[in-house]
Amino acid sequence: MTLLLTLLFGIIEVGLMLYSYHFISNAAREGTRYAIVRGSSWTTACGTYNSSGCTATTTQIQQYVLNLGFPGIDPTKLSVTPTSSLTVGGSSCSPFTSCNAASNVVQVKVTYNFPFSVPFVPSRTISMSSASQMVISQ
Repeated sequence: MTLLLTLLFGIIEVGLMLYSYHFISNAAREGTRYAIVRGSSWTTACGTYNSSGCTATTTQIQQYVLNLGFPGIDPTKLSVTPTSSLTVGGSSCSPFTSCNAASNVVQVKVTYNFPFSVPFVPSRTISMSSASQMVISQ
């Protein structure tokens, strides 16, 4: 019975891990999309996460992703790293706000430390990450 229950809870934990990875991947895509639509020619009124200016900053992208509110994901264990480069495969550009021109590339990497815990098996933390990359079109 112990072996069966350990196997059952292990299968449930793996399912939760896959569920978490799906949302980590989606968070990276959402963060990248948020950044590319707020490129250098962004003229729409600034929203809740963008009160200091109409182009996205590193802090605003991180805050946006952390506030997406995925069920079952602990936002304190999420790490969001937006980067930008001048062209596809090009060198990094810093600060982020100076890289908001059309044809520049935005990448958002989201990392999550998943607490893997199964009865009778040593607990451990599994680091999962997903990155999304898109080009600012305008």
